[in-house]
Amino acid sequence: MMNFAAPSPSIADLCWMESIEKIAALIARHSPHPAETVVLLPYIQLIAQARRAWGQFAGQNGRALFLPRFETTQTWGEHERSAQPVEASPDDLRMDKALDTLTAERLIARAQLGSQGAPLAMRLVEQAWSLARIAASIAPQERLAWGERIGGLLLGESLAPALRLETAIGATALAWAATSRYPTDALFEARPALLVVLQGFQPDPLAKALLAHSGERAVQLTLCAPIAPDAPCRPALQPASNAEDEATRAAACVLAHLVQGRSPVALVAQDRLLTRRVGAILHASGVAMRDETGWKLSTTRAAASVMSLLQAMKRDASSDGVIDWLKNAPAFTAQADGVEAELRRAGVRAWRELPDFAQPVSAAPDHAQAQGEALKRKFPQTAQLAGPIDALRAQLAKPRALAAWLVDLHGALVDAGQWPGLLRDEAGQAVLTGLRLHPGAEAEFDGAPAMTLTGFIHWAGVVLEGANFSPPHPPPDEPNQVIIMPLGQLLGRSVQAVVLPGCDEIRLPVSPEPPGQWTPAQRELLGLPARQALALEARAAWTYALQHAHVDVLWRESENGECLMPSGFVQQLQLDQRGINAPDPRLARNIDTRPTPRPLPTGAALPVAQLSASAYEDLRRCPYRFFALRQLNLREPDELDGEVTKRDFGNWLHTLLHHFHTALAEAPTTEADERLAMIDAAADRATHELHLSEAEFLPFAASWPGVRGGYLEWLTAHEAKGAIYEDGEVWREMPYGKLKLVGKLDRIDSVGGEKMVLDYKTEPQSRTSKRIASGNEDTQIGFYAALFDADTLQAAYVNVGEKGETRSFAQPEIVALRDDLISGILSDMAAIAGGAAMPALGEGEACSFCAARGLCRKDFWNE
Repeated sequence: MMNFAAPSPSIADLCWMESIEKIAALIARHSPHPAETVVLLPYIQLIAQARRAWGQFAGQNGRALFLPRFETTQTWGEHERSAQPVEASPDDLRMDKALDTLTAERLIARAQLGSQGAPLAMRLVEQAWSLARIAASIAPQERLAWGERIGGLLLGESLAPALRLETAIGATALAWAATSRYPTDALFEARPALLVVLQGFQPDPLAKALLAHSGERAVQLTLCAPIAPDAPCRPALQPASNAEDEATRAAACVLAHLVQGRSPVALVAQDRLLTRRVGAILHASGVAMRDETGWKLSTTRAAASVMSLLQAMKRDASSDGVIDWLKNAPAFTAQADGVEAELRRAGVRAWRELPDFAQPVSAAPDHAQAQGEALKRKFPQTAQLAGPIDALRAQLAKPRALAAWLVDLHGALVDAGQWPGLLRDEAGQAVLTGLRLHPGAEAEFDGAPAMTLTGFIHWAGVVLEGANFSPPHPPPDEPNQVIIMPLGQLLGRSVQAVVLPGCDEIRLPVSPEPPGQWTPAQRELLGLPARQALALEARAAWTYALQHAHVDVLWRESENGECLMPSGFVQQLQLDQRGINAPDPRLARNIDTRPTPRPLPTGAALPVAQLSASAYEDLRRCPYRFFALRQLNLREPDELDGEVTKRDFGNWLHTLLHHFHTALAEAPTTEADERLAMIDAAADRATHELHLSEAEFLPFAASWPGVRGGYLEWLTAHEAKGAIYEDGEVWREMPYGKLKLVGKLDRIDSVGGEKMVLDYKTEPQSRTSKRIASGNEDTQIGFYAALFDADTLQAAYVNVGEKGETRSFAQPEIVALRDDLISGILSDMAAIAGGAAMPALGEGEACSFCAARGLCRKDFWNE
């Protein structure tokens, strides 16, 4: 076992030794009982530290000393309020997004500030919250007069017509803050025998007001030992290349300190995302941590689970949105994968586009009955779940009061099986408490106005975004090895080492930007800290952190491809040569190389019964792709929610041309106007069938008149050559021994008694021309020809250009090409059945966009 020497007193110990001695001297001088003395601390985490320091002081002096009341303004206010409870007014500022957002909307409506209630309410809440600390520091009997006086000056400063709305929001926020009662108002009635305010880096307006209110019974001290000019300050400087490098270096620094017996270690949270990454690495190493900063409740899995249900209830909910909720709802999870497969296969992008499965088939006409049965065969899993899901969606579609929304949301979570999981989860409990979803908690919102589903979703999102979640801390009998805290709350904390990641120019500015939307003049008028004051506080916190014996300072040198400078504080250390360029704290390990060989599978155990043109094209491009995607059937799911692409345009064009030629065959005409009307009707029908909205399809719809004109002109010339349309979108199968070739043909024409296979293309004409010129290298048109056993045959690609020109590219040697292709197919299938290797080629354009690239691991081959 390793033995470590007792650590020398830290900077925090020196602070407390000096402060406790002064407090004890004040108590002895003013002769009150220590229990009648209130010591106000800068923040709540120092209460236990102060009590421990007082006990050590009493033990060192060999006498029993009663413990003073170590409090913060928040904890002291809670104690005083519990003794003299005061009922809050409905319009009071409550510092709770769930309540204040509703109050802000009422205030905006009263002030007639416009129709944008929700966005303005958020701004009003932010402005009012920024004033809450200042307003709470004004004695309750003087607060209204203060608000009127400041409001008059504030309006006088901001009468520019262009800023009329901003001025009105600011004035309303000030009036709201000035007319509210606060939990700490009872402190102005408290009469401690002695009030001692321990001042931290940031002045507390309320503590300052209580000092003035208490008069001679109050004293202010500074919780910080004086820094000697020659105090050692040699932090370890560690630049990192990027965020991940910075996170792993910071975690390695923490682990190195723990190995040396320095515990606890303060991990300063400058960047919440970076800190969470460091925390995850430390958690994987079994480090006990106490996170005092937490993260937004909206980023937890529990919050996402609740919001996924609400998003799935919207009328325009996407199929992906509903599927996401089903996968998080235990009542439907078992069938979620089946529903997803059906919807992706059918390309149903919005849930409301599904057919009505609840319609009684027996009461429908015969054709409707047949159609209903066909739909249920097409969507068997979806048909089973559509009933309860649509019933729930219909139940949550109508506006209602907020309290009713919460009751119904609770019922929906129970029906979906999500409620038990939320109860078992710490973050889930926080979500239920924040949204008031526990039975009976909704009574807090009795009298709230009705809101739509969209409004309720917005309100719930605001509540979850405004709440903070901290993970459960280790049990008291397990000491914390790491404490995650803000830089400003390092003051007075007994830690053995400090790790400061995120010390770059963005996350640790020398002169922080003041929060809120107040101008410098308004901040001075309102008593809010100016930029200069914030800069002094930041420098004081930085200077204090550097007084610790072991400090690691880390920053990243690049972010999103751009260079990033270290903080000005770090640059000053470098200029003064006060830092140490520390080596990389991560330990190097020798890892045996395991090169990835090029895969060489065989497919003899997976016989190929049928083959399509696209499948054979995969085989020609890369045998491994054919093995993975066609024989193993490992296909990535199609996206439902995506932008309309060129592929969607091609599918739409194929569908509309099939409808157009079917209609033209049923009602032949050569009149240009009639054909134009027919093809436009076919386009509208195709758009509806493929569920393409006008907004999404607008870029391609703009080019449709030119495409339509070019195609009709080509069709007239094509028909003049004796071509007659026979059929389109035809599924054909052709057996060749044990192998069956299958495919859907875009179009079949008849020219002089011969069949003519046509395949539509929307690609550039140069590419179509290369297909014809490549001969045997082009397998598609030859494969389609192989679905016919005729001795004479014609084939051509029809390139429908977006620029208005449609052109045919005929393959004159189609019969010979077909016969050669059939021979090659049979030879290839025989080789696969015989156990021939199917290597990943890893060459050419085939690897640029390949769904099997992650399987063959081409990027990791040892060749």
